[in-house]
Amino acid sequence: MIFATAASAPKKLRPASEVMKLERLGSMFASRLSFVRSLMRKMITEHWQIVNTVFDLDSKGHGLAIYRITTPANCYHCVIFSRDLAPEKRSDRVIAEAWDVTFALVEGEAENSLLEQMAANVPLQEAGRQHPRVLVLSRANKSLRNFSQFVAALAAGQQPDPALLTAVGYLYRTTAVYGNGKFGIADFARLERNADFNRPFAAQMLLVYILRQFSVEQLNHLASVQAPETSVPLHPELQRYLGIGNSTGLGMAPFLINHPQLIQQWVYGRERALARAREKPATAHTHARLHVLMSRALKHLQQTQTEDREQTLRNQKTVCSVAEVIDWLDRTPAHHTLYEELISWARGHCSLEAQELINTMLIELYPELVDGLDDQLGCRESMDLKPDMKALQLRDLINEKFDWALSYREDCPDDNYWFWYRSVEKEEPRLGVRGTESGAEKESALAIGPRISRCYDKLERFLAHNPNAIVVDFLLAHPEQKECVRRIQTIGDTPYGEIRANLWHRDMKPMHLLRTKLSFFGASRFDPKSDRWVRITLFQGAPLPWELSNPNLSLQQLDDWGFPLEPCLSGEENAQTIRGDTP
Repeated sequence: MIFATAASAPKKLRPASEVMKLERLGSMFASRLSFVRSLMRKMITEHWQIVNTVFDLDSKGHGLAIYRITTPANCYHCVIFSRDLAPEKRSDRVIAEAWDVTFALVEGEAENSLLEQMAANVPLQEAGRQHPRVLVLSRANKSLRNFSQFVAALAAGQQPDPALLTAVGYLYRTTAVYGNGKFGIADFARLERNADFNRPFAAQMLLVYILRQFSVEQLNHLASVQAPETSVPLHPELQRYLGIGNSTGLGMAPFLINHPQLIQQWVYGRERALARAREKPATAHTHARLHVLMSRALKHLQQTQTEDREQTLRNQKTVCSVAEVIDWLDRTPAHHTLYEELISWARGHCSLEAQELINTMLIELYPELVDGLDDQLGCRESMDLKPDMKALQLRDLINEKFDWALSYREDCPDDNYWFWYRSVEKEEPRLGVRGTESGAEKESALAIGPRISRCYDKLERFLAHNPNAIVVDFLLAHPEQKECVRRIQTIGDTPYGEIRANLWHRDMKPMHLLRTKLSFFGASRFDPKSDRWVRITLFQGAPLPWELSNPNLSLQQLDDWGFPLEPCLSGEENAQTIRGDTP
């Protein structure tokens, strides 16, 4: 693992006490190190080929589609089953039992015997017996409003209104993307040894990307079936602007808590990228580029729509702050310490989201300093107990590294407001109000801060009578503290591993946890549907499969797709697709 040390860390590395505050983590945006961007760069530089080999759909768009993915060393197949789904069965809940499409990424060839086995099991998802050659398993539902309007427009020979994708950026949204050995599929070790997918969530992101292409081709197919004489395919600009949605609830929160060493790598990678950018002197070129990027982001945020009142207010506040940043850049010419002055000014004048957007754009300015960090975002996780450590040393470690946790108050109602548990009926993580809602007897140990504080209190009392004891002596007296001590000893060396918040506190916002993880995935258009689940869009603006190996397009051109804007099609383009723009 690679951790921040005095010798290896860049000079301008932000302290964990600033970065790991929950509200700041919940204000981050996708960056060029996000997993979708990382995957796309790899696909572009290695000239991956994605080809549709089977497209056996009926007049309603139901049937089988297969895509072959060829990398420099391997081949894979994405197998998609599209089924008729009654409206009353359409649900984004994890416990749903039927979906519009189910699909999987398979290692190697998709021979008939494998396809037969998959046809019987992939549509069942968790209830099926999945083949061990399956790397990733997923399902998705249509955005019915967009889908029907898009089909109708293309069938009439017209392009759909781009504003439809600005309002809802996708035709399909996934409700779960499973990997790492779940339900009988290939375990994590297989991916870890695979150069194509050894970066975090790379295989999962590829499967989502191919669903995006299927949504385009299924759409064109349905329009052609409906009106073979008048229909036109979806314009390439709209194909790029089309993303894939994801509906996500509290299930993401346990991952952030249960994988602190992995979170350390993600955050440390991003912070190193930012520190490297901040150490570079601004030039006229980078000043102009930063202005372009901030202006694009401003327009993207202005176009972002959400029905959630609180998120709408946050977006409005961010838009105002970003406009002020652009004004600041207009009146401040390029000079050696421009970035540091901008960051300092933003701390006093801008929202947290605007501050983190500035950081995202500074990272974007220096791909040559940043992109090599792609391969350092994963790790092998292990929690090691050190039983022979002096108990006094353990206390000092808590005081030094986990002082943020010691503000927890056992007798304060606000500090103990929430509790986390797993619903047996719904099979999903849940958040309840302590003393008001049922389920506290099944509480999950996600609130690390209070756990450490309680451990510290017991350790203090133990040391009062046993000042020369070692950790094993403390654990013999308090065996229930073993896992907490193991975590303290291990994560003490990982400054970005712990979210510095009491997850029981009344003011804790679960949306911040979801956005933290989603920003690393590469999500855009963050659209909360309540305080506990959210819809986002992935791959909006990303290059199309046929562009990955186009010799006329450079990596720089293809990789510049963050914060996509609504396409503005001319009258002629709206009337018909420019057929020469596609292979």
